[in-house]
Amino acid sequence: MRATNRMKIGAILTLAGALIFSGAPAFAGGWGGGGSGAGGSYTCTGGEIPSGTYKNVTVSGPCTVGNGAVLTITGNVTVGKGAMLDAQSAPATITIAKNVTALPGAFLGLGCQPPALTGNSAHPCTVNPDGHSNISVNGNVTTAGTTTVLLNGITIARNVTLIGGGGDIPWSIKNNKIGGNVTVAGVSATWFGVLFNTIGKNVTLTHIALADHDPGAPGVYIVRNQIGSHLICSKLSVLGVPGVTGYGNTISGKAIGQCAAIA
Repeated sequence: MRATNRMKIGAILTLAGALIFSGAPAFAGGWGGGGSGAGGSYTCTGGEIPSGTYKNVTVSGPCTVGNGAVLTITGNVTVGKGAMLDAQSAPATITIAKNVTALPGAFLGLGCQPPALTGNSAHPCTVNPDGHSNISVNGNVTTAGTTTVLLNGITIARNVTLIGGGGDIPWSIKNNKIGGNVTVAGVSATWFGVLFNTIGKNVTLTHIALADHDPGAPGVYIVRNQIGSHLICSKLSVLGVPGVTGYGNTISGKAIGQCAAIA
C-alpha cells in the first residue's frame, strides 16, 4: 500500500471518531436514559450508558460509553432506527452475551485502540488516546441500512453481516477476531476496508459502491487478513469503476471473483 494511502486511511478513520464524539453535544437537549442495573434491561435515549449489568440494552438516541466504563449485557444490544451507539470514542470494557443489531439509519461504532497496541492500523480513542477497548460479542453483529459501521479491535464469536446502508463516514472492519463469516452486501459509502482481521470462515463482499473522489482511489481495501475459508468478491466499485485492492492476506480456501488477483 502506498504511504499516502496509509496516511489517508489513518486520518479519515481517526477523523470519523473525532467527528462523532465532538458532535454529541448537539443532541444534549434530548439526553436521558431509562431502565435499571442489577440485571434489568436498559433503554438509552441519549448520553452515556452507565456502567452496570443489564439484561438487554436498547439504544433509541445518540448514546456513548464513558472512559473506563464496564458494561455486562447478558442478552442483546439493539440500536434503533436513526440512533447512535458510539463505543469507539472512549475506551471501555463491554461484554455482550448474545447479539448486536443495528437498524436503518443507525450509527454503530465499537472499539478503539492506540498505535502502541496495533501499529499504523490503530483507531485511537478520542477520549484517552492511550487507552483501548475490551469488547466481546458472543453472538452475531448484524446491521441493515445503517449509516456507518466501525468495528475496531473487538472479538465476535459468530458472524458479521452488514446489509445495505452507507454515508459520508468511512466504514472499517479492522483488527478484529471474528469466529464465523463476514458478509457485506449493498453498501454505498465513501470508503470501506477489511483490514488486519482474523476471520474463522468465509468473507463475502458484494455490491459495495464507493464514492471516494481521491485521485487514484483503488476501491475496497482488503489487507492482511487471516481468513479461515474463502474470500468471495463481486460488484465492488469506486465512482462506478470496478475497484478492489489488497495484499498480505492468508486465505485457507480460495479467492474468488474480483478478489482472485489479491490472494
